[in-house]
Amino acid sequence: MKMAWKEMKKNKVRFLILGSIVFLVSLLTFMISGLANGLSQDNAALIKKLPEGKIYMTKEADQTYNLSSIDKNLQESILTKHPHASAFSIQMGFLNDFNGKQRSVAFVTSTDSKLFKNVTRGEVILDRSLEESGIKIGDTLTNNQLNGKLKVKGFVEESKFSHAPVAYINMKDYQEMYRVHDMQLLFIPGEGPKQEFAGLQSFSKNEFLQTISSYKAEQMSLNMIIWFLVAISGMLFAIFFYMMNVQKIGLYGILKAIGVKTMTLFQMMWTQMLFITVLAISISAVISQVFNMAAPKGVPFHLTLETTGLLSLVFLLIGFIGATFSGIQIKKVEPLQAIQQGEV
Repeated sequence: MKMAWKEMKKNKVRFLILGSIVFLVSLLTFMISGLANGLSQDNAALIKKLPEGKIYMTKEADQTYNLSSIDKNLQESILTKHPHASAFSIQMGFLNDFNGKQRSVAFVTSTDSKLFKNVTRGEVILDRSLEESGIKIGDTLTNNQLNGKLKVKGFVEESKFSHAPVAYINMKDYQEMYRVHDMQLLFIPGEGPKQEFAGLQSFSKNEFLQTISSYKAEQMSLNMIIWFLVAISGMLFAIFFYMMNVQKIGLYGILKAIGVKTMTLFQMMWTQMLFITVLAISISAVISQVFNMAAPKGVPFHLTLETTGLLSLVFLLIGFIGATFSGIQIKKVEPLQAIQQGEV
């Protein structure tokens, strides 16, 4: 321990450079992770806030929800057996506000259920983001495919789909707008065994989200960047400590000659790695959490403490592996041979 501290004091600039790099890489990773989670919420909050359960669509839809059309008789049979279940449909569209400006929304309608907002015909409940855009309770909105008008009844929090605010409308209004009578999806809450129904395919919430091409591509790209940055941090540790160990071959030889054990040298290296990593990650975690609280509402950023903690543990593990891998040469050092190479 003392040797580790003495070396760090002696080579402050060298360790400061490594710490700065780890800080920047970890901060970038936290920020991208927050962006990935924020975009996930912005893209699929409607589905993610549902309780655990199974979502069903027709097999013929080939995992494309807007091509699914559930037979009415089958729907009624399932809803009768499962009173807490609900059938719902989602369709992208537009609403015209009082100024004639078009607002992109995701229209959602459902059977009577506590899981979705139910409204009477001619009413609409909107995601809170539209209130921030100037729409108020009592405003009258129109749609080019609907003969009547929609009166804003209220707003809900975090209810978005495909990066568009959700607009809950009555089933009759939905049918008039899209000229359909069958619902697209069925949701049965509960964590019991998966139930099979003729002609229907079941999905967990996460599995259903993976069928949405935009969601899958977006999250896959961001997650690849995150893990690529984590891998880079491990390589940085391995390269840094490898170069340091090469420069100290002679010193290691002398220490081994006077009886210092190989494990003690590894512990010295691990202590240095742990100090640098914990300090750098702590600073970057604090900054990312401050940004999480202070980020403008229009920025899709959401970084939980659980995600921050998990990524921090991953960084520590990767740092340990990288430093240990680079220290294999310490074990191979022969005292006499190392001393003959010259002390650095």
